[in-house]
Amino acid sequence: MKILQTPIRFYPYTGGVENHVYDLSKKLIQLGNDVSVICSREPRDLKKKEEIDGIKVNRLRYYGKIANTNITPSLPLKLLKENFDLIHTHLPTPWNANWSSIISRLKNKPLVLTYHNDIVGEGINDYIAKYYNKTFLKTLLSNSDKIIITQPSYLNYSPYLKPFEDKVEVIPNGVDVNRFTPKYGEGEGIFFLGVLDEYHRYKGLDVLLKAFKKVSSKIDTELIIGGSGELLKEYKDLAKELNIENKVNFVGYIPERDLPRYYRKSNLFVLPSISSEQEGFGMVLLEAMASGLPVITTDVAGVSDEIKNNVYGKVIQPNNIEKLAKAITSILRNKEKKRKMGKRGRKLVEERFNWKKIAKKTNELYKEVL
Repeated sequence: MKILQTPIRFYPYTGGVENHVYDLSKKLIQLGNDVSVICSREPRDLKKKEEIDGIKVNRLRYYGKIANTNITPSLPLKLLKENFDLIHTHLPTPWNANWSSIISRLKNKPLVLTYHNDIVGEGINDYIAKYYNKTFLKTLLSNSDKIIITQPSYLNYSPYLKPFEDKVEVIPNGVDVNRFTPKYGEGEGIFFLGVLDEYHRYKGLDVLLKAFKKVSSKIDTELIIGGSGELLKEYKDLAKELNIENKVNFVGYIPERDLPRYYRKSNLFVLPSISSEQEGFGMVLLEAMASGLPVITTDVAGVSDEIKNNVYGKVIQPNNIEKLAKAITSILRNKEKKRKMGKRGRKLVEERFNWKKIAKKTNELYKEVL
């Protein structure tokens, strides 16, 4: 099959959707498919055309952003010229998704949509999101031959998916279990990973910093924060205000090749997300579990039910600084419990979230729509 993926950005740009498309595409190629990606050219110094791990990548010039979505005016014409059997597009970045929907209808080709999470915003972006959800989103969902969600409970969370339930298939995110491997034993601290910009404020790093102040008064450990963005100074100032700057290590952007090392050298991974509308599956939690780490998250993350029901870590309510601090302290103080959580998490990922298995399920869905 000739599969065209249309994420808004692509590797080496990192993020939940970007990593999802990259890892899935690699496995789809191993299954004998031809996979191409059309996306925006970010960072702008990347090549316009290249091949990465067998994936043909075409990057288009963009002219600004609206609500974290790169606007690429040449996209419609480029899609019209492409030769493909089906398009696989992704939300919550509507520019590429809706143009993919239009072009797939014009060329009479199937459209598969992965609905990672709802589109929401703040300020003027909130009005844009609400208008989109009442108009163009309905068209996109109607035109999609199949809609993939990464967690079954999202049908209950999202107010937009229920009318299209007959099209919905649950296929979770995956993780490369050969790349992310465990190193059981004592690590160097608590690890957080995310993009430190306004759009990703929902990851709850400010909540974690405040909780860490309580933890650091009881346990000698450090907080390692991976990621960069315009809020970096704000978070550094908060750490200074909390008088924990000497125990918080802002390591900046972590290249993909170095990421497994950061997981392996840590004791615990924390993702204290605060928005069920914006937080999707939480792929970093899978990467941490594959690396043998216990995890702490909130009940808005897609994989939180698995963690809570099977004790791979702890799940708390969003924005609860006191409970987050207690959860971190509890795990770090009990080394045997921490080790068992890490081993159970690794086993779960191997059995249920291996990208090889996820790609096979996706491949079967492609065959069905064709």
